Amino acid sequence: MNISPSTPATPPSVLAQIARLPELQMPEIKALWQKLFGADTPNYNRPFLERRIAYRLQEVEFRKVDAKLLERNERRISSLVDTGKVTKRDRDTRPAAGTVLTREYRDVEYCVVATADEQYEFNGRMYPSLSMIAREITGTRWSGPLFFGLKGPAKQATSARKELRR
Repeated sequence: MNISPSTPATPPSVLAQIARLPELQMPEIKALWQKLFGADTPNYNRPFLERRIAYRLQEVEFRKVDAKLLERNERRISSLVDTGKVTKRDRDTRPAAGTVLTREYRDVEYCVVATADEQYEFNGRMYPSLSMIAREITGTRWSGPLFFGLKGPAKQATSARKELRR
């Protein structure tokens, strides 16, 4: 049984454009590339061009949705210039708007869509956190980012630490 979100992850117009890419003739692909990237195609490898165009179409659409993305990137760039080191991502960084998180649990596939207002849509309802959705699905308390694979399990003490304790 598949449970799908009530709204698609990408707007229908973008989905339609992406779905139509394989039907386009190569001159049309080149023209679309020129429009999206402002340059000639780097090669004639059609699958490569289609993938890059599909990515770019989504990137353009979602740039409108996630206004905080530019702000976060500017902070990270400023930190890199000041310190010369790349800092870890902010802990409160959530998936970009439109990201679909899928998890199979007990032979049922669950889909959650990240929205522009930093919430998550699941089964037609809005939730402020992934943990609430994970609890709804499992009936027990879970770390939402862990349940949906955004974060790995906590690391256990390494053998080097164990040796230092001896």
